Amino acid sequence: MNTIRPVSDLRNNFAEISKTVHETAQPVFLTKNGFGDMVVLSMEAYENLQFESEIYFKLQESEREARTTKQRFSSKDVLKAMKDAIGAEHV
Repeated sequence: MNTIRPVSDLRNNFAEISKTVHETAQPVFLTKNGFGDMVVLSMEAYENLQFESEIYFKLQESEREARTTKQRFSSKDVLKAMKDAIGAEHV
């Protein structure tokens, strides 16, 4: 369930809002004059959201590429390329 609070609570009840976003890992929606104004997230929740968005974007990109090319790779080829890339970084 969404937590919706007036933006004035950010000033008046900051510690409580901070505790809520950290304990629940969910956003708190802030309103101004009865309309949505801001969303508050913990840094961890924000970073997770960014990471999930990046993964989703990469999956979309790979699906587009799969539709436009006939080239395919075996799991052995992919694993070797990954090992080569990791090994190259550590050299």
